[in-house]
Amino acid sequence: MNIRTLTVIVVLVLLGLFAGLNWPAFTAPTTLNLLFAKVQAPLGLVMLGVILALTLLYVLFSLGVEASALIEVRRYARELYQVRKQLENEEESRFLQLKGFLEAEFARQGETQAQLSKALSAGFGELRQGLEALEKRLSTLPEEQRQALEEELERLATQIDTLKLQHREIVQKIEAAAERLRSELGPAAEASE
Repeated sequence: MNIRTLTVIVVLVLLGLFAGLNWPAFTAPTTLNLLFAKVQAPLGLVMLGVILALTLLYVLFSLGVEASALIEVRRYARELYQVRKQLENEEESRFLQLKGFLEAEFARQGETQAQLSKALSAGFGELRQGLEALEKRLSTLPEEQRQALEEELERLATQIDTLKLQHREIVQKIEAAAERLRSELGPAAEASE
């Protein structure tokens, strides 16, 4: 109950108490001038009737204001629900677009990784063949040159092995990052559905 209604109730109770204490004066007949006629009636009862009529009008007016406010709040709630639903649909659409983009990106990265692996494997194969050819030629060289070339070949073989290890590490990092993104994308996709 708000303060305005409480104030009206307190005033009406006090007025009723006043009327009850002075009831004989309220019911005493008197001549009343109504501009177009004169009437014999108790002035106190007429005034109480006027106050009750005004109170009834106030209550009806308050109910009307509250009803219109309630209708307005419901209308706003419906509009808010529709806007929220529309935003959720738009967010889901953007999420699906992002999911499609990421899947295409993963596929492209996979293809690039496969091509890179093939190219590196082919390059490693060519290097091995070149090393084998050099080893054959080494056997025909004098001892001093052969030792220098063998050392260089060992250094190159070590570099090739290092490159292979780095290639594997890069591939593993790419696969781990792709798997992490897939796992993060998976729960988000389930949540939106």
